[in-house]
Amino acid sequence: MSDRASFRGGRGHSSEHRGGRGGGARGGPHGHGGGREEGKERERPKKENILDLGRYLDKEIAVRFNGGREVTGILKGYDQLMNLVLDDVKETLRDEENNTTTRSLGLIVARGTLLVLISPLDGSEEIANPFAMDDGEEGGEVQLA
Repeated sequence: MSDRASFRGGRGHSSEHRGGRGGGARGGPHGHGGGREEGKERERPKKENILDLGRYLDKEIAVRFNGGREVTGILKGYDQLMNLVLDDVKETLRDEENNTTTRSLGLIVARGTLLVLISPLDGSEEIANPFAMDDGEEGGEVQLA
């Protein structure tokens, strides 16, 4: 059975040590890996989330997903990957004629990789698009004096 180790790529009975997970004498002239000084770890600044969802806990928010689905619900929890736990969720469905219907989904977990938009419902209102051009205006031209 001692020959099986050499067939599986093992070390066999060789005196030379290669591979494995040990530290070995790699990584510099003093045998330390990664350029770290002994006993000291390089400190990294703590990453902060761009959006502080803690302000919206137990408040109603609107969420839009990748495929165009839209839901509203009460934010009950979240994590650093932007996965959301929403309660009392209602999905808004729109058809081709822009008619809207809603259906109740209850408690859901929304995966963070699918989120496109998160918006609080309190204190926000829909406004007209300031970049939309009226029918009478000519667009795209800038006149210089």
